[in-house]
Amino acid sequence: MDFFSLNGSIGNNTEYYEDPSSLFDMPVLVPVTIICILLFFLGITGNMTIILIFKRYKEMQTTVNMYLSSMALSDSLIFLGLPSDLYRIWKYKPYIFGNFLCKFNVYLNETCTYCTILHITTLSVERYFAICFPLKAKATITKRRVKGIILLIWVCSAVTAIPILFLFGVEHRNGSLPEETNECKYIEQAARSGLLETMAWLSTLYFFLPVVCLVLLYGLICRKLWRTARNLEGHHAATRERHHHQTVKMLAVVVVAFVLCWLPLHVGRILFAQGSTVLYEISQYFNLISMLLFYFGASVNPILYNVMSQKYRKAVCKFLNHNQAWQQRNLSRSGKASVEGVEISSFL
Repeated sequence: MDFFSLNGSIGNNTEYYEDPSSLFDMPVLVPVTIICILLFFLGITGNMTIILIFKRYKEMQTTVNMYLSSMALSDSLIFLGLPSDLYRIWKYKPYIFGNFLCKFNVYLNETCTYCTILHITTLSVERYFAICFPLKAKATITKRRVKGIILLIWVCSAVTAIPILFLFGVEHRNGSLPEETNECKYIEQAARSGLLETMAWLSTLYFFLPVVCLVLLYGLICRKLWRTARNLEGHHAATRERHHHQTVKMLAVVVVAFVLCWLPLHVGRILFAQGSTVLYEISQYFNLISMLLFYFGASVNPILYNVMSQKYRKAVCKFLNHNQAWQQRNLSRSGKASVEGVEISSFL
């Protein structure tokens, strides 16, 4: 995610740098770097654990968890762009990784951003049908169809992010040496043509339209649950409704976290699209906070699942105990082999 180009206008403000190679002072860079490293390992470890748990245990392979595991993959891929963003806040120019990596990093992050948004929206639509139209949902929401929808989400995200490839690249200022002033930023021609502004608005709509849809869906779900709670009859009905309540509560928390963490990013894009004359230094610190919140949003879901879902906590404990037992068996086998080796060598 190119926070310091698409959210602001860094390419047009390089004359304000005291140190043209760095965006921030050392007291800012060090704590931000530590936070980014922690988020990187937390995000990769947590999201990969989700994927492994959902793949390993059959009882966890529900349609809801299929969406969540695919979204975990998307969040994991988002972190592939973190080293590049971290490098660029330390040394913004010259950009030494070439035009391809510049374009690919921005494209991958944009694709995964769209993908995560579509996963959350589609999953919420599925829960709406499962709760409000349970009989119809039971016949239509199948694992095979969910796999097809997930594939469609990835394809749609990858296709709609393609314009990013033509909007970003490595450029340098006229009259300067490329090896000294190369920057990975939006292309000046794209900015002058209006394509960059159009893409900024498209990305913003990609966020706000689903958010409006989510608010509407969860409002309808809550109304349905409130009405049915007064007319419950039988143990099975109560158990089913309690399960729906737990699932909706967990997903609602995930949605709220998603909105709070990604909102600053899109507010910055709106300001950019409107050509807002915000003070340069303030806008860059706003972009820095947006970056940290963005990566925090991609790493927080495993924590929320662990806090909100007892079933997920049990699966994590089972997964960790299984791995621990497997490691102990390997250690015991290696210990036994070493003892046997000592005995054989002594005998020889």
